Amino acid sequence: MSKEKNPRRVADNEALAKVRMLRTSPQKLNLVAALIRGKKVEKALSDLTFSKKRISDDVKKCLQSAIANAENNHNLDVDELIVAEAWVGKNLTMKRGRPRARGRYGKIVKPFAELTIKVRQVEQAVEEQA
Repeated sequence: MSKEKNPRRVADNEALAKVRMLRTSPQKLNLVAALIRGKKVEKALSDLTFSKKRISDDVKKCLQSAIANAENNHNLDVDELIVAEAWVGKNLTMKRGRPRARGRYGKIVKPFAELTIKVRQVEQAVEEQA
């Protein structure tokens, strides 16, 4: 009388990692995510390591988590992984403010974002043709 197993949300040759509550705007995070889309994971990790963007460290941790998920949970070969998808979403926005001149109120918004990275194992023969 047990429940059925949940179906996988990704294909058999893919793995996923998600990070929430990143303290940056989604627009700025998307610039870093666009930097790694479609690249091999080794190249993506080195690009994130030497990026000057502040949020690139958190993106690197998420990518490393996706690689670890692929290796440990789904038995994929790390050397054949590429960053298949990396998408960014909005999260909550903290509203703050400060008093301004002549009795006005300056609105300050502090946005949060979330990031999802999907890595896919591709065969070497397929890579060489492309």
